[in-house]
Amino acid sequence: MKLSSLHLPYLLYSYLATEMLAPFFASFLIMNCVFFLVKLIPFLNFVLDLKIGFADFIRLFSYLFPNMFLYSIPMAAMMGITIGFSRLANDSEILAFKASGISMYQILPPVIVVASMIALLTSYFSIVLIPVSEIAMKQLTYQLLKEKIDKGIQEHQFTEALGDLVVYVGKIDQETGEWRDVWVSDMRGQVIPTITMASSGKMKSDVDRMNVTIILRNGSLHRPDTPNSQVVQFGLYQLNIPLQPPASSVTAFNRGTLTMPELLDKAKEFGGKTTEKGRVLIIEYHKRLVLPVGCLILCLLGLPLGLQAGPRRRAIGVPIGLAIFILYYVLFTFAKMAAKEETLPIVAAMWSPNLLILLMALFFIRQVSNEQPLIPESLSSFVLRLGKKLFAPSWNRLQKIVLGWIERIRPIRVATPEIDNPAPQQALPLHGDAKHRIFHFSECRDYRCEHCTIEFRNLEVALDAGFVPCEFCRERMPPHTGDHIAG
Repeated sequence: MKLSSLHLPYLLYSYLATEMLAPFFASFLIMNCVFFLVKLIPFLNFVLDLKIGFADFIRLFSYLFPNMFLYSIPMAAMMGITIGFSRLANDSEILAFKASGISMYQILPPVIVVASMIALLTSYFSIVLIPVSEIAMKQLTYQLLKEKIDKGIQEHQFTEALGDLVVYVGKIDQETGEWRDVWVSDMRGQVIPTITMASSGKMKSDVDRMNVTIILRNGSLHRPDTPNSQVVQFGLYQLNIPLQPPASSVTAFNRGTLTMPELLDKAKEFGGKTTEKGRVLIIEYHKRLVLPVGCLILCLLGLPLGLQAGPRRRAIGVPIGLAIFILYYVLFTFAKMAAKEETLPIVAAMWSPNLLILLMALFFIRQVSNEQPLIPESLSSFVLRLGKKLFAPSWNRLQKIVLGWIERIRPIRVATPEIDNPAPQQALPLHGDAKHRIFHFSECRDYRCEHCTIEFRNLEVALDAGFVPCEFCRERMPPHTGDHIAG
């Protein structure tokens, strides 16, 4: 007995873990493929502009994965647990567990273990890998941009690799990198270019600031902006050129490159919560902690959602889970805005979505363990009544508008007396307006009016009941029914 009691939890837990992890990996693969395609489209502009090789492309894109995993892992984990328990419920295995005396709370430990492992993995990406990948992205991007400039600047050629700056170099020393007979046209922020000529010069780079500096010696600067044209002689002149990648998806090189201690140190330097920059850094610090904890809570929520399935029942847990996942990130976005604008304290604002979803998860687990629906019947009926009261008039008006629009664009059918067969409307159900004692064919724009509370099987039944067609439907009546209406 003791041996079997020891083996039962292990077998049960390993079986449940397998059932959860298999759909998790499938969901993880599918979601990252979708995120990959979304990121790839704007990223291709950057790749094509730099004309980089396949190896550099793989390296550059791999640095984006930690940020993608921060959002795809929680979603895949929640869907994996929901789908896994939906399959168990559909195959009546949950019912077999209950018949064997296994309660809902005995199923929770493997869910908590799997959710904790996935949350720890998410926290590793959030706290460790994202700053490392951002720094590596920054260095590689700068290197690629600088290589583009170096390849673009050649002897006796005008190069436009620097954007609004056009550079001409007469001679380049291959050993020292010194330039001779330099000519620069600067169009940045002006219509008429500023021309700079120098006898020598060189280019210096700053990786940390993503900046390239052109140092010119012994030359002159010409501003031909009449009537304020200027000619300035100089011994040393510097042109600072910030390097910004063309794709917006790889420009986030600010707070993302800072580690957790560096975020707090920088926030103190900027004045902490009293300044906007300090608040942004503190918000980033809490964000890296909030999302992994949110992943754990969303995983726990997948258990009661998955158990909503069953034999001859639809697995509604998956769409509900997607809706809750979207709701969580909407709340998270509003929480960040509230923290940034000092509407709420940073800690309270950033952790409030997790607290709300945690209370929801605990309530759902309690409802499922007590064999009750997720939402109490009194609450669900109240919500349905409220929704019907608020949205039913708008829905009816929308239906009238759509049916009227369809009627206007539908070609008018010309009646042909030679056809002996009755009109097709006679075989269709008719809607009767009890208030005005009229009926409508299905083609009529008033077919679904709010007063149409009666349905007639066919035209004869409607006429026998004393109802007459509306003005629109009167034109579509079969010819032999005119006497009946007149009578």
